[in-house]
Amino acid sequence: MNGLFVDGLYLRLRSRVHGTYLHAERDGVGLSLLPRGAVGYPAEAAVWRVHRFLRDGVNYVLIHGAAYGRYLALSDEPATPGCVGMRAVQRGFDDPVLDAVMWKPAAVPDAPAGHVLMRHLLNGTLRANGRFRVWNNGVSIDMYFGNRSTMRQWIVEVVPPRPQGYVPVLPAPSETPRRHTFLFWRPRAPGVAPRRIIRYLLPEQPLNFGPGYKVPSFAFYSPSVYNLRTQMGIRVHEGEIGVTIMCVQAGLYGRLTPLITDLPHTDEPLHIVVYIAGTPGENFAVFLVVCAALVICLSLFQQ
Repeated sequence: MNGLFVDGLYLRLRSRVHGTYLHAERDGVGLSLLPRGAVGYPAEAAVWRVHRFLRDGVNYVLIHGAAYGRYLALSDEPATPGCVGMRAVQRGFDDPVLDAVMWKPAAVPDAPAGHVLMRHLLNGTLRANGRFRVWNNGVSIDMYFGNRSTMRQWIVEVVPPRPQGYVPVLPAPSETPRRHTFLFWRPRAPGVAPRRIIRYLLPEQPLNFGPGYKVPSFAFYSPSVYNLRTQMGIRVHEGEIGVTIMCVQAGLYGRLTPLITDLPHTDEPLHIVVYIAGTPGENFAVFLVVCAALVICLSLFQQ
């Protein structure tokens, strides 16, 4: 099982029963089971990256989404009606002893290679729902350890790396309705693009978005990653937008994730590290490797 969940590996989780894939919802919190190519979802919403984390001598598996960087986690809320157990969510990795994001995958007995049980540190198991109600695409964590249902079984599909390092093209800028205030116009999209605070750092600065550190920030009202890159290019590179590349960090201990999809529909602050294409340094080289893996996601999605 350790060989399947290698640190840094990109993968998809497919329900053995439904054949659909674990997707990160666009609100940055929810999860659902959808076919690849689901309308309205970026290809990266179905892709997850492995983050191995050593804690008290135990090497746990964490996985965070390639779309928004947020971690697959156990919530303390009951699952939504029609789903079994507790709610499964996306969240930030805010604390090194955060039980909610720790997983211990296990092979399914007497099943082909790649079939796994996504067991949680607290003994729950990630499961699909809706065996007889096909409209139920919810995902939850079944806390009954003795349950042997195939709804708890997942097939791991590895997203292979690509030898060339291509930087993906960002989605086209989205239209955002505007409203007039007393002194100025500002964009607003009620229910779609709430006001959020963008906090950002450059790669040569210490990677610390903690509350005790003064970090540059600004208010942003659009869901468009293209528009955000424009703002970043103006602020950190004298308007050179085309060479501006961004990574998002979900939580103080979260891994950096290339930001190449439109932003989640949430008003939570977004923590960004801004890179400049063509600048020397190991950090940028690592970023290109990550982007190359995400391009594979896009190419496989279209196959």
